[in-house]
Amino acid sequence: MTPLRQRMIEDLRVRNRSEETIASYVNAIVKFAQYFHKSPELLGPEEVRTYQVYLVQRKVSWSAFNIVVCALRFLYGTTLARDWVVQKIPYAKKPKTSPVVLSVEEVCTFLEAFPNLKHRVLVMIAYGTGLRHSEILRLRVTNIDSKRMMIRVESGKGNKDRYVPLSPTLLAWLRAYWKIARPASYLFPGKNPGMPLTKASVRRAIYRARRASGISKAVTMRMMRHSFATHLLESGTNIRIIQALLGHRSLNTTAIYTTVSSTTIHSTQSPLESLADLSKPPALP
Repeated sequence: MTPLRQRMIEDLRVRNRSEETIASYVNAIVKFAQYFHKSPELLGPEEVRTYQVYLVQRKVSWSAFNIVVCALRFLYGTTLARDWVVQKIPYAKKPKTSPVVLSVEEVCTFLEAFPNLKHRVLVMIAYGTGLRHSEILRLRVTNIDSKRMMIRVESGKGNKDRYVPLSPTLLAWLRAYWKIARPASYLFPGKNPGMPLTKASVRRAIYRARRASGISKAVTMRMMRHSFATHLLESGTNIRIIQALLGHRSLNTTAIYTTVSSTTIHSTQSPLESLADLSKPPALP
């Protein structure tokens, strides 16, 4: 490990950044350095601009682009203390898109398509609690509090802990899974001892289940979280409660689900309805 990488990791840990954030930042800087075949210490604003143009040409996603921006800003602004950072490393504007969700019937069909109990229960947690993919993979057996009917989420996004309710149905499935798998530490252990399942293995399982279910939508773990929030909103749950369950810092982030909630959409009456003369179409000749 180079001294610069070690310093950056130490700076991130001092600021209590999560291990997942540290790994993503370091990976972004490694790719940046590999692109120019030079240490980042020898690079400056012009190379940063060139690299951002390269990322745009490759059509990387908004989130991937901004992870690189965050990593570069931290490296040059904090670890290397360069004073040109803020002006020279701009963020990409987040595209305004509505989340795609599954219907309740599609959720049932999708869950039934999993032949593996571990994967089915894992995805049930995503839909039943709204937890993020990474939060579920980090769950340990001790995080399931059946007496209080709660799940403790440790070091969620922003390195914050929170609780989400544990439904009786989910608890029953978790107990059935535990009796078969007997996980000792992580709730969903992977192939490597002492490590959880990887995101890649879960994505493969989801892809196979989607094909088996016949659902045309490109189902992801994020879509299960979107469906959780949307279905709660449609059932009348207060949006601030949904905000707390999802672990959103801003209510504006949660409000995006009002754009896909069928209850919200259908409760709005079109102004056409107030025009008496247009209440009925003309009779056919």
